[in-house]
Amino acid sequence: MKKMLRLICFLSFLLISVPTVCSDKNQSIYDVLKAHGLPMGLLPTGVKEFNIDETGRFEVHLDQACNAKFESELHYDMNVTGSLSFGQIGALSGISAQELFLWFPVKGIRVDVPSSGLIYFDVGVVFKQFSLSLFEMPRDCVAVRDEEIEAVRHGKFIADAVAKSQSGKLRYGLDQENFGRDFL
Repeated sequence: MKKMLRLICFLSFLLISVPTVCSDKNQSIYDVLKAHGLPMGLLPTGVKEFNIDETGRFEVHLDQACNAKFESELHYDMNVTGSLSFGQIGALSGISAQELFLWFPVKGIRVDVPSSGLIYFDVGVVFKQFSLSLFEMPRDCVAVRDEEIEAVRHGKFIADAVAKSQSGKLRYGLDQENFGRDFL
């Protein structure tokens, strides 16, 4: 009897301490998002695997890092993690949003009252507001090169491109200015 009691205690401990993983293989991450009051389009097409435990902590694995275009551009790392609860995702990592030539990590996503049609992305200092309808369906995601991934991480890709194009215009303007002086 004593051994049986120990075995039951040990098994109970294992069940409590080890998070369970979503075992319904027919359920997609998009179904899980909908069940939690979130739009399916928060994640792009190409999710090859996902896990979610009983606390709502999830991991999503994509085929490749990619960008998807909405009102602004979103970047998805190959691995996206977060904590899912009804109407929101917290402790999010693996998604960045572009704003004014810079990339900001998205730390959380929250759906306002669903009838309002608004969704908010927490990018650190502010909440970026979008129309909920933008995220109704998963978007195709365009693969990004390793250099672009690194640039997104450092928030410099677009800013560097603009700086290079402006320096070219400035150099052209200076050349034009000096052109007339050579003849005088």
